[in-house]
Amino acid sequence: MNITYYGHSCFRIRGSEGSIVTDPFQPSVGYPLPQVSTDICTVSHDHPEHNNTATLRGDPYIITGPGEYEVSGIFVFGWPSFHDDEKGKKRGHNTIYTSEVDGISIAHLGDLGHVPDQATVEAMGDVDVLLIPVGGEVTLNAAMASDVISLIEPNVVIPMHYQTSVYAGEADLDPVDKFLKEIGTPNGATDHTVRISQSSLPEETQVMVLKPKA
Repeated sequence: MNITYYGHSCFRIRGSEGSIVTDPFQPSVGYPLPQVSTDICTVSHDHPEHNNTATLRGDPYIITGPGEYEVSGIFVFGWPSFHDDEKGKKRGHNTIYTSEVDGISIAHLGDLGHVPDQATVEAMGDVDVLLIPVGGEVTLNAAMASDVISLIEPNVVIPMHYQTSVYAGEADLDPVDKFLKEIGTPNGATDHTVRISQSSLPEETQVMVLKPKA
């Protein structure tokens, strides 16, 4: 399975049976648009920085909320959550998505703005790869993200939704280094794509910082 990062909260997860694109963004975000083909597109919430499905090629199945889905042999589960820590009163609802690709369980937290309760974490099941917002302001901040990681206990953590020299969105986000300092991990940014298999999963939680694909 390959995971490619396009910036903000947008990834392409490509496995042997199909692919998923998460939270495609509008041009105003600043990153190059991810004009790629995919079988599935998940949208965590209906905000311009996360819902630009028109940029995708092909005829992807669009998932926009909680539920259970099967497309091209890939199962996707949507779990209800909130965009803030006041049960949606400030910014509304958010959907957490979990899926299994090539035998690897992946969770994309969208614009999660609170630490999920134990019932939600248990319902999500084991998570091998966690895609988690860390920039604060409108999502989890560094300390909250650390708490969520401790709850979920994934093998691999890939941070997203943070400030970069390219990001031009409305929110004043923290850079990824603040999160890395919180959890005591140096910034070992790799390429924009990482290949993960069941055999390559680390035994202890490992953070991978991906470079947005230009």
